[in-house]
Amino acid sequence: MDKYLLIILMFMIAGMIIAITREPFIPGLFYAMLGGAIIIIIYGSMKNRREHNEKKRENRRSKK
Repeated sequence: MDKYLLIILMFMIAGMIIAITREPFIPGLFYAMLGGAIIIIIYGSMKNRREHNEKKRENRRSKK
């Protein structure tokens, strides 16, 4: 995962903790941050998979 995505993910997790620990629980803030964190994780894994497939293709071409 890229560094900037990791930093944004940390801020999302911190925001979720803040939303949970506030006296009046704010479900909208918590679930919005949870959704954002899930999207960042999915995007990072798709990007890594795409890069891995490109490397595999490149290695196959270089062997021929």
